[in-house]
Amino acid sequence: MFLGHFALAFAAKKAAPSASLGMLFLAAQLADLAWPLLVLAGIERVEIRPGITALTPLDFVHYPYSHSLVALVAWALALAAGYALLARGGRRAAIIIALLVASHWLLDVLMHRPDMPIALGDGAKLGLDLWNSIPASVALELASLGIGVAVYSRLTRARDATGRWSLIALVAFLLVIYAGVVFGPPPPSPQAVAWSGVAMWLLVAWGAWVDRHREVAR
Repeated sequence: MFLGHFALAFAAKKAAPSASLGMLFLAAQLADLAWPLLVLAGIERVEIRPGITALTPLDFVHYPYSHSLVALVAWALALAAGYALLARGGRRAAIIIALLVASHWLLDVLMHRPDMPIALGDGAKLGLDLWNSIPASVALELASLGIGVAVYSRLTRARDATGRWSLIALVAFLLVIYAGVVFGPPPPSPQAVAWSGVAMWLLVAWGAWVDRHREVAR
């Protein structure tokens, strides 16, 4: 899943209004932000196999440290503890951040073929394989993003023109990226996939920038 993780982060602003949208993006996408770094380091591995699913040609061969349930629970606790300690955003916001990190595994299980690890070893893996239906995958991703952005937009209001147009541009950019994933050609190499994944850190900064120019509506 791609848009769904961002959708959940947008919607989570209602449960944790004190948390920056950038922080919520970081939590919801922590697995996908850590994964390309681990691939580039040779710790995790992905291969390109066109046809392995209807939507994506990526074969996630080995990624327990970024995407297993055990790892994500540990990452969730660590990020929430760090947020509570450094940002002092309150226990409620820390809990929401932990839940966002862990939610990544559940949403990915829905979309992936059975390659989502539970533990760090080579044990059981789960996946409901929704990626093998392009219409169902696209409908779910777009609907979830629409709901998430609607919740965020109703909860917050722009302080200035930047707050209005930066949000519109962010949503448009997410849609363009997703269209490239669905309709574009297979990536040329696993390294290209990983480097494009590293660029997703810019979306965390973009989310924080949007949020600084918006405020919770009273």
